[in-house]
Amino acid sequence: MPRIIHWFRRDLRLGDNAALTAAARASGGAVLPVFILDEAILFGRFASPGRTAWLLANLRALDEALRARGLGLILRRGDPLRELLALARESGAAGVYWNRDYTPYAIRRDSAVKEALRANGLAAHSFKDAVIFEMDEVLTDAGTPYSVYTPYARRWRQRLAAEGCFPYPPPHLIPSQPWPASLPIPGMADLGLHYDQPLPPAGEAAARERLATFVDPRRQSGIAAYAEQREYPGSEGTSRLSPYLRLGALGIRSALRAALDCEAASATLTPLARDSLDRWIGELAWRDFYVQVLYHFPHVLRGAFKREYDALAWENDPALLAAWQEGRTGYPIVDAAMRQLRQEGWMHNRARMIVASFLTKDLLVDWRQGERHFMRLLLDGDPAANNGGWQWAAGTGTDAQPYFRIFNPVSQGQKFDPAGVYVRRYVPELAAVPAQFLHTPHLLPQAEQIRAGVLIGRDYPLPVVDHRARRARALDVYGKVKGQR
Repeated sequence: MPRIIHWFRRDLRLGDNAALTAAARASGGAVLPVFILDEAILFGRFASPGRTAWLLANLRALDEALRARGLGLILRRGDPLRELLALARESGAAGVYWNRDYTPYAIRRDSAVKEALRANGLAAHSFKDAVIFEMDEVLTDAGTPYSVYTPYARRWRQRLAAEGCFPYPPPHLIPSQPWPASLPIPGMADLGLHYDQPLPPAGEAAARERLATFVDPRRQSGIAAYAEQREYPGSEGTSRLSPYLRLGALGIRSALRAALDCEAASATLTPLARDSLDRWIGELAWRDFYVQVLYHFPHVLRGAFKREYDALAWENDPALLAAWQEGRTGYPIVDAAMRQLRQEGWMHNRARMIVASFLTKDLLVDWRQGERHFMRLLLDGDPAANNGGWQWAAGTGTDAQPYFRIFNPVSQGQKFDPAGVYVRRYVPELAAVPAQFLHTPHLLPQAEQIRAGVLIGRDYPLPVVDHRARRARALDVYGKVKGQR
């Protein structure tokens, strides 16, 4: 049977991999596993040293998994079409299989690759893998895409109930000769990049272990308590699987199947556990939703989903933007979140909402500035989800809520980090501040400041803006665009 190239991209795993499974079936297991370092992604608009370091770590893990099966990852660097054609000539491969990606760049690239491969007499097939349902599989009764999550999620769940979710088992792969040459997997320095923050354990095995731990019903945290703990950034109440899903070290079907298997035992689950499962499955639906929004409305990558908000009079004060980026706004919950992002390449979802609201509504900085900053630092940075989250917070996106949703950073901190666990972890200069002042340290009496070992205005900044005044200003700015003021 002919050899088939499997072009790895955002699917860095062997199990539950639609295109790899199809390639193994078509070739009797004679698959050439290939990854191409694409310069347009490495150094493009969404380039990120952290995500590149995370990518390289997962490529090494994938190579080890392949070597355990007598193969190895074939790495090339350059234009994907040129490298795929060269590999096909070198190896005598009959075709190339890959899993689809849905950003505008990926769609253009893959269309050109598919057309050129077929013009050269090669098979070229792509597969659904990164989402549960693709762009045109969940539509309104009129056949149009959804622009609000709740009705989309309702239809998404109806289709899921009808069709089920069935991950693919790891395919049978066999070594075959001759084996094309491969570049070594580079280090960061080889790419002219630097990243010195710690990374999570990489690879499919680590991803599956984290998933198994999260869905273990015997644990008092994890998926069984997700509905209760998910809002508290100081707890371990979320899965932290998003970096693995971003690169496909974990398949989305595997994640959903694990939750559905827990749900199948609902007779023995508490109401909290059932609610938790429902909410976590809903987060997977959110991922699909934002992917289809980007596909059907690609203008969101450059401007507001609701185009009238492109006229917002952002103030874009560079000093305030820098204070936000560096975690020195004088609002502890905001600063803790921004420092977590810099230190870990990840941020709790509740914290993401708080800092995004603060940037856009309190500081009146264009949401695209925040979107870019997140994409530079997040290990799970995904154009669709990141854009959707930022536009939700800014009030410019698909969400049905009006623009006057404005988070109060003090009350958000008091509600979701009442004991200050999160703030004390990432803002250590406030570690000894009494809990009643932890989210308002500027109100701490000077004698108490001395006792706590922190002078506000010297060791930790005063608030860079007054929330009450800025809320009124934001309502005025947004209201003018909506014609309400």
